[in-house]
Amino acid sequence: MRRKLLPHPVQIAAGEKAQKRIIEAWSESTDIVLSHFHGDHVPLADANPYQLDAGRLIGLNHEVRIWTRDPAHFSLVEQKRAEALAAILHVRLISAEGEEHGPMTFSGPVPHGQANNPAETVMMTRIEEDEVFVHASDIQLLDDETVSLIIHWKPDIVLAGGPPIYLSRLSEDQIKRAWHNAERLCHAVDRVILDHHLMRSREGLEWLKRLSSETGKSVMCAADFMNKSRLLLEADRERLYERMPVPHGWHEDYATGKTESRREARESNE
Repeated sequence: MRRKLLPHPVQIAAGEKAQKRIIEAWSESTDIVLSHFHGDHVPLADANPYQLDAGRLIGLNHEVRIWTRDPAHFSLVEQKRAEALAAILHVRLISAEGEEHGPMTFSGPVPHGQANNPAETVMMTRIEEDEVFVHASDIQLLDDETVSLIIHWKPDIVLAGGPPIYLSRLSEDQIKRAWHNAERLCHAVDRVILDHHLMRSREGLEWLKRLSSETGKSVMCAADFMNKSRLLLEADRERLYERMPVPHGWHEDYATGKTESRREARESNE
């Protein structure tokens, strides 16, 4: 729920396309890393209509290795989700925090945002092949030591979750800290991709533009890196509802399979 609005059918259609790509990649992958068990990052056994249903992965790729955080660091919700995922897919989730396996190096638990909430942690991954790539999901650039570890790993390219500057609870000091850490990354790494929380508001685009200007680096969002158009569907949710009104009861019908997102999005655009 954003601004008291459920996802617009246009955003739901985009999410369906993304889920299809995830399923295709799942079926072809040798290794899959789950950074943490929040519902927008993993398939779920009890997914809501807008999340990836783990049932759609049943029977796909029995040989894939699935790497996760140490269960000792799971929250109660994460523990239940991990157990349910392992049961429905009939797989063993491999604890990987702080270990190295071939080209992959996994961090220990790092903060999901601020360092003062030990119940909310994620695992970062370093992959070294022709280049060194670091995936730092949901770190929000709010913890200095986490960013220092990324720099210590000497990556050529970093994909990190930027700060949720759209949240009123984020203080000025936290925004300044995130900016400082973003600058540190940009000075140390050739290619920096900041996305997720940062792209949930139009202000995130200005953040990227100013960061690029002040550091002399081309700081990207994920769409830029993939040479795709920027679609800020969460940031523009209110605007989408204004431009393309959604019939009363549409989301209930979608949840029960009585309507389809693509058709509704197409009809709304006509």
